[in-house]
Parts: sequence; C-alpha cells; structure tokens
Amino acid sequence: MSQPYATTESESDVPTPVTPASTYRLQLRPEFPFAAAEAAVPYIASLGVSHLHLSPVLEAVPGSAHGYDVTDHSRVRDELGGEPGLRALARTARAHGLGLVLDIVPNHMAVPTPLRLNGPLWEVLRDGPASPYARWFDIDWEAGGGQVLLPVLAGPADSCELRADGEVLRYGEQEFPLREGTAGLSLPELLAAQWYRPAWWREARTDLNYRRFFTISDLIGVRVEDPEVFAATHAKVLELVRDGVAQGLRIDHVDGLADPREYLGRLRAAAGDGCWVVVEKILARHELLPPGWPVAGTTGYDALHRVDGVFTDPAGAAELADRYGRSTGLPQWPEAARTCAREVLTGDLAAELAALERQAGPELSEAVRELLIAFPVYRPYPGDPDLPSQALDQAAAAAGPGAVAGVRELLLRDPAFAARFAQTSAALRAKSLEDRAFYRYAPLLSATEVGGEPGHPAVSAEEFHAYCAALARDWPGAGTVLSTHDTKRSADVRARISALSQAPELMGSPAGPDPHLAWMARQTALGLGRVPEAVPRLADALLKAVREAALHTSWTDQDEGYEAGIPAYVPAPLDLPAELAEAARANLLGMTLLHLAMPGVPEVYQGAETEYRALVDPDNRRPAHFPRTALARLDAGAAPDGTAEEKLALTAAVLRLRRDRPELFRGYAPVAVRGPAAGHLVAFTRAPGLLVAATRLSHRLAESGGWGDTLLHLPPGRWSPALPSHPHPRPSHSGATDVAALLDGRPVGVWLRG
Repeated sequence: MSQPYATTESESDVPTPVTPASTYRLQLRPEFPFAAAEAAVPYIASLGVSHLHLSPVLEAVPGSAHGYDVTDHSRVRDELGGEPGLRALARTARAHGLGLVLDIVPNHMAVPTPLRLNGPLWEVLRDGPASPYARWFDIDWEAGGGQVLLPVLAGPADSCELRADGEVLRYGEQEFPLREGTAGLSLPELLAAQWYRPAWWREARTDLNYRRFFTISDLIGVRVEDPEVFAATHAKVLELVRDGVAQGLRIDHVDGLADPREYLGRLRAAAGDGCWVVVEKILARHELLPPGWPVAGTTGYDALHRVDGVFTDPAGAAELADRYGRSTGLPQWPEAARTCAREVLTGDLAAELAALERQAGPELSEAVRELLIAFPVYRPYPGDPDLPSQALDQAAAAAGPGAVAGVRELLLRDPAFAARFAQTSAALRAKSLEDRAFYRYAPLLSATEVGGEPGHPAVSAEEFHAYCAALARDWPGAGTVLSTHDTKRSADVRARISALSQAPELMGSPAGPDPHLAWMARQTALGLGRVPEAVPRLADALLKAVREAALHTSWTDQDEGYEAGIPAYVPAPLDLPAELAEAARANLLGMTLLHLAMPGVPEVYQGAETEYRALVDPDNRRPAHFPRTALARLDAGAAPDGTAEEKLALTAAVLRLRRDRPELFRGYAPVAVRGPAAGHLVAFTRAPGLLVAATRLSHRLAESGGWGDTLLHLPPGRWSPALPSHPHPRPSHSGATDVAALLDGRPVGVWLRG
C-alpha cells in the first residue's frame, strides 16, 4: 500500500495546474538522480520552458537506465533520491517557475532479479490463484496447467541446477518462493507442486501464459482495468498530483490496456480536471485520436511525422526507394510490412496468438491470424462501431468471409476476447513495424521513425497546414515532439539524412556482401557526422539494426559469423556532401521552428535545444549536456557561432515567447504564398499577432534559381522580426512582401505584428 508522505504547507499551496507552455524531458537514472535534475533547474528555466518532464520515478529494477521496469508502485525510487529527493526537486522547480510532469507506466511491471522486489508477483507465485494479488496480472492458469511459465533458465530444465533452500527455490543467483508445505519434497515433486514452472527462456515464444509488454517476458502485464488494482498501483502518483508535486502525467503505452477510455476516465476522475494528461498513442497517418478520451492529446509522434515529412522531397524519396530496391533486391514497403507482421505474429508472438486461437476455436484460427495481420492501425477499442473494412476484406480474401465474420461477431459479443485481440494487435504493430520493418526497409532512414510511414514519407505543405489546423481546433493541448528517448534517430540526425531526398544521386551505391547493411551504414554515418565516439556508436546502432531486421541474425538466434563482419561496414566519420550542408542546416532550423511554433505543447528532449545527434537507444539516453555557457553568451548579445548555437538561440527565443506571451500561441491559419517558389515556404500565423515562416527543400530551391519574385501575402498590419538579428536590425514588413527580402538570407523567421 502506498504510504502517504508528510506534506508541508509550501508543497500544498500551489496554483491550479494549467496546460504547459512547453516541456523539457529529463532521463533520470542512478547516475543522474533528482539532485542532478535539481541542479539543472536554473538553466532549464532560463530556456523558457514551463514544465520539467521526468522519466518514470517509481521504484524500478536496480540500476535501470530508464525506469519503465517498475517493481513497486507505492514508492519513489531510492536510487534517484527517493520521495524526499523528488519533493525537493519539485520545490526548486516551483521556485523557478517550473511544474513537473511525470511519466507513468500502467501497463506492466518488472519480473525482476531478485524476484522478491516485485512483492505482488512474489506472492502470486507462492500462493497461486488464491492470492489476493492474482487479480493484478493477466495470467492464463488453465493454459499453463495451473502453473505460470517463468522463462528464466539458460537451457532446458533438466540441464539446469535447481535446488530447494529453506522456503525458496534457487537457480544461480535467482530465487523463487516455494508453495507452503512443499519444501521437503524431492526436486521433481517439488517442481510439480509449485504455482510456477521454471523454463528455458526460449519456451516463452510459444508457451508463455501471462500477458507481457510486447515480446519482453521480463515485463508482465498489469490488469489496471480492475478498480482495486488501479487504486493500488496509482495511489502514490495520485498523492503526488494532489500534493502539487506533479501537475501533469504522461501515460506510457496506453494501447496495452484492456480499455484505454475506461482507464483514462478513472484516472481523470482521480487526478482532477486540472492535471494535464497526454497519452503515448501512435496514430496512423489518417487515424484520429478517439474524441471521447479525457486527455489533452497524444505525446506527439503524429506531429513528428508531419514536421519531418514537410522537409522530405517526394520525388527524391521515390528515387531513393527505387535505387534501394535495385541495390538490395528487397521488396517495397507494403510487402515488407506484411511479411514482418506475419513473421512476428507467428514467431515472436506465437504464445499470444495461441491464446487468441484457443478462445476463438480451431475453425476461426486462420481468420484471427489474418485479421491481425491486415489491421491497418494499432488496435480497435471497446465501443468502436465496427472493424476497418480494409482489414475485413483483406482477411476474408485469405481466410474466407464466413470465418472472418465469425471473428467479427466474437469481437462484438465477447469483451475478454476483444480486449486480448486489441492488446495483441498493438504489440504486433509495434514489433512488426517499429522494431522490424523499419529496420528492414531503409531507402530513407529519416522516415523510419515512430509514427512514420516509410512507404510515403513526404508531407505536402497543404497536408501540414490541415494537420495543424485540426490540432489547434481539436487537441490544442496535445504534446508535440521531434526527439525522444524512443526515437531511432534524433531530429538533427534525421534532418541531415532527409536532405538526401533532395539529391538522391549523392547517396551513391554503397557496396558490400550485404547491400542492405551497406546502405544503412552510409546513411546513418552521414546523419551522425563527426561527433565524439562516432565509430563505436555507429557500430552499436548497426548491430542493433541488423538484429531487429532479422534478415541474417536476430536477438534470439545470433549469427556470430555475420555479426563479426559488421565492423567492416562502419565507415570513418562522414561529412555530408558539401552541396547538402546548407540544406541540412535549413532542415534543422526549419524543423525546430515549426515544432516550437505549431499548435500543441512542444517538448525539448534533454540537450536537444542545441544541435543533438543521437542514434537509437541506448545512444539517445546518454548523459545530457546542457549548453549553459553558450546560452549565457547568446543572452549577453553575442551572435550565434555555427548551426548549434543558431538552433539554441532560436529555441530559447520561441520558448521564451511561449512563456511570456501565451496568448500568441492560439489558433492557426496558413499564410498565402504566391510565385515560382511558393512550394518552398511554409508560413502560418498563430492568434492574431505571430507570423512564422520556414524554408523547405532548400537544395531544390537553390537549384531552381532561388526565390525569384515569390511573395508572401502578409495579414494586415506591420510585422517586425521577433528573433535576434546580427549584425544589423532587420526591417519590418507589410502587405505582399518579397520572400527573399523577408528572410534576408536566413532559412526561417518569426515576426510579431506591431
């Protein structure tokens, strides 16, 4: 049970929380605890953000570098400084005008080592279905013959040394509880008498009988749909919200829950209307967030896709796809995605599929499988009027219309089956797309990002404007992101890679026995550029990429000979071709500006206020470096020195404008551009008095002769530059304005109406 913390008057006496102006994400870990975050507060506040967003703070597996492996919901993590450290951080943040947003993990808990760290799970394994904690976990006791399969052994059970020791069963450094009255039995009898079965880790793929996070057997699903489980697992977090320690919550992997809307309604009722809540929900390109969810919106991967896409050249992306296909012989995106879905469902998720097939019966098994593979979005939700017709038609073509109709009817009348189908569908989309197909299909790596659409990566200016207008209308308090702890490449790396879509011929023809790996290595090296430890960081990212792609090696079936050859593909640090350097700069500054100025609540990932080049985790979770000296120099009036400081100056200027003049960041309206280069400018206004413009596809623009007589038709009034200018002040403008004069040699600009 959560223990209430003694609250001081200063902690309770806080203003009613409001939607953040912006957030700054910090990755906490034992090497960067609450005290380190507290020391960074003055600098972060000076940037202009309104809230700190903390990675998970509850008790987790010892040494965890991320905190998503929660072991105890009732305690703040001791390794980070415990609850006193968190409350001290909150007080310091509040003294500098900052609130806190907490990242919470309702979907799962760790199956830790030592196992007794997860008290509820320990008791279930000791006492079985009669334990009061049995309701916490999604366990199919019948499928396991009355035992929970624990995939913890290095090999088959008869080859592993298991021994009883008092009231525990020991295997190496691991220990497991013994069922009462079984300690004196012979080992075979003792094992048969337990409520669990220690098993070879490979058996999890086919025989696991508890719900897990994706394919990670070390994370067991939690049944937060049960009101008692919800209350027990959320008591500490809700106490922190009530005490004013936290003003907002990020909900991790909401699609893993049985009924997200019901959960969010319960959370909203408990947290109150003043708590800002966003959900980590991956939306397909034309999918909408369910309008009835009581949240501010998503965490923002849908925004990432639009911002990235508007700086991607569709013709060049198509040419890269053609070159990649000819070079590698690998299929195009639709086939790659389908193949990966089938592989993952029948392989990595075979246990989850088997559970659904048992519920549906043998006559519907094929239809269950085909419907999951054909599903076009992450999952259905309780109360949806019907399944997508596209999925029904595709599944019917493979499994027969009668069987598919039978599954559809079962989904409508059996809530338990529908919930498990939806949870499996979400895991399948994540593992088959994000964690396999995105590594297997690599024409333009900047497009293989969470929420992206590698087969159609480009977004037109018109589509971007339509998305922003809808966001301002429907979800104005939603989060927006460009770099996170989960992005495969930071925004700065993607900005460099996407420049290749404007000059696909500069990709060249990477050579090697594995042309797919050679292609990925060159693009990743061009994106990473000359940074500290570039070669080992690139080698680590490529090793992860080929294991995820599972074409020649994988996490569970490693080909040591193939993997030994990976270093030969790792080039020395590469610069972008000279002709693309300016395009990469324009992409970087343009992406930064659109993200910070568009509707929603922008989040800056730790260190990404300046140039931040990072690859897939754990590379993107390296210790943060805060550019305090550079910001102080810029604030003293110095001109930015290089792209990194340009980005820092731009970020601080817009964040401070958001903080100081929030009334400017309402509404959304595109601004008309006319002339031969109109397609190369994205311009819009917020509220009545803020104008934003960013150059897109700048390399193509230069090739075509520049802006020419392209005009931006400014709304009524006189518009003055809002960004610091060097070496001389820039003039104000009104009416139909020459774009070249307006931008004055810069790729982006912000103006305020006088």
